[in-house]
Amino acid sequence: MIDKNNVPQHIAIIMDGNGRWARARSLSRTAGHREGIKRVKEIVRAAAESGVKVITLFAFSAENWSRPKKEIAALMHYLHDFLGREIRQLHKKNIRFLSVGRAEPLPASIQKEIREAERLTRNNSGLTVVLALNYGGRQEIVDAVKKFAEEALAGKAEIKKLDEAIFSRYLYTVKLPDPDLLIRTSGEKRLSNFLLWQLSYAELYFTDKFWPDFRAEDLKGAIHQYQSRDRRFGGL
Repeated sequence: MIDKNNVPQHIAIIMDGNGRWARARSLSRTAGHREGIKRVKEIVRAAAESGVKVITLFAFSAENWSRPKKEIAALMHYLHDFLGREIRQLHKKNIRFLSVGRAEPLPASIQKEIREAERLTRNNSGLTVVLALNYGGRQEIVDAVKKFAEEALAGKAEIKKLDEAIFSRYLYTVKLPDPDLLIRTSGEKRLSNFLLWQLSYAELYFTDKFWPDFRAEDLKGAIHQYQSRDRRFGGL
């Protein structure tokens, strides 16, 4: 049973293994991505039911542009479909939507849909669903440094006063708490340039299951394991 008094407030997920799931079934990679979207819906619902406040999904990395054009086109199509169809369902359930990452070079139509989805759901007070799109942890830190440097040069920020709390205000995730738990599917055990600053003290959970096989009960299992850990944050 999940202890509702010790639920991770923010869960970040690297949804890995769509392609390998499809290959094991002699299906196309796009079929794997299509099945993966079904898991997004299920996991979002399970997170809300478990009392999680924020869930961040690594949907498309800055490095993913190197994939075949056909696969990228399919991913953009699925993203367009999700933003056009599912956001209104999330809105009805009082779920807030946010996106983190660089807007360019995402298609202009996708950028517009993201802005509209964020505007539509901005006042919702339930679960916050964050999609990391065209996202890279190192690029986020570089972008934050640039923003701070620009303000310092303009006299709007003081270098001597810069600390971790102030620097965090310049990150894409300024409106969000740091993740308590990172989940990565498919058996890989690395961060892959995801939320490098924010994951400093997160608990890490790795599973051999491919993302299309990761179900609501698996999320609850990850939360249960999180609750069994002793988080000391460098203390005793």
